[in-house]
Amino acid sequence: MTRLHIVHRTTFSYARTVTASYNEARMRPLQLPRQNVLAARVTATPATHQSTYTDYWGTEVTAFEVLTPHEGLVVLAESRVDVSPTPPPAEPVGWDVLRDPATADRMCEQLDATPVTEPAPDLVELAHDLVGGRTPSEAATAILTGVRDEVEYVPGVTGVHTRASEAWQARTGVCQDIAHLGAAALRAVGIPARYVSGYLHPLAAASEPGVPVSGESHAWVEYWVGDWVGFDPTNRTPADDHHVVVARGREYGDVAPLKGVYSGGGRSEQSVEVRITREA
Repeated sequence: MTRLHIVHRTTFSYARTVTASYNEARMRPLQLPRQNVLAARVTATPATHQSTYTDYWGTEVTAFEVLTPHEGLVVLAESRVDVSPTPPPAEPVGWDVLRDPATADRMCEQLDATPVTEPAPDLVELAHDLVGGRTPSEAATAILTGVRDEVEYVPGVTGVHTRASEAWQARTGVCQDIAHLGAAALRAVGIPARYVSGYLHPLAAASEPGVPVSGESHAWVEYWVGDWVGFDPTNRTPADDHHVVVARGREYGDVAPLKGVYSGGGRSEQSVEVRITREA
């Protein structure tokens, strides 16, 4: 088990005064069997009113509004979480279970492509080639690793609205794109998959306790083979005790850390800082 202290600060500055803004933050880690949330809070400065609710996908959302004129906005999410690795399923299911109409009906939202994750034909072909004679569990790992082998990680070449097919055509992207592509490829062969948003401590095993490091918001994939299994295709590794789950959905749009609209203000600039400390 690893205990992580996460501080995620997002700062907006506006060219002109904003008269009102309405926002949603998905930044609180989920309470899970492998993840115990000891403390979590999201605050906005300035803020007029704040409330929380759980959305359709099970994510805790902090909704807040600012109804006083302001030239900037700071959203601070702070949490302390105990995380344990997730063991593999004791008895992974076979293709017969995944192809059962009852499974397809129950998992339809994790099997259907979205406009963002619609796979290119050659990605579908690659995914089927990687199945070979493998079990679903073996095929999932092969597919996620195989997709990553085709895509170069290049920061800044894509944005939050980039479609998986665009990243695939360019063969470049970031963790968001690689997670979209991995989920798309798994769904194409009938393995339910969901997009996961959270935090990654880049040096959890080797870092000195009590020393903050520059972390990052991160994205990876969970696939269903009897139980949900997390895998980080960007780093070609299972999700373990330095991955903190915040939200799950079909794609980035379901789990975006911050969404909002504002009146006035003109152009805005945004800066993000994530600091993660391994406490134990």
